[in-house]
Amino acid sequence: MNFASGVKEISAKDLQERIKTNPDLLVLDVREANELAVCKLANIKHIPLGELPARVNELANKDSEIVVYCRSGKRSERACQLLAASGYKNVANLDGGILAWARDIDPSMPNY
Repeated sequence: MNFASGVKEISAKDLQERIKTNPDLLVLDVREANELAVCKLANIKHIPLGELPARVNELANKDSEIVVYCRSGKRSERACQLLAASGYKNVANLDGGILAWARDIDPSMPNY
């Protein structure tokens, strides 16, 4: 957990395992569309951080497990705080963002 922000964090390796074991897991990408064009994880929901307050109702029910990511983890940390404030109970931030995924899981993924 990031104690400064109160946001639960998950490593790329733990996320990889959660994707395998929880078919209902919602992975939310809060990067901009141009970033999504460079690289992305499979089977994600994309809502840019700036649109999230207006589109939060598009997400799963408030008890569902949600992992949020961005490039490095800062925007997704803010998204997690917003989701928690909106009543979502099981939210985690991908520690290090998609850069951590590329480093730890898929080195062939483009970095930017």
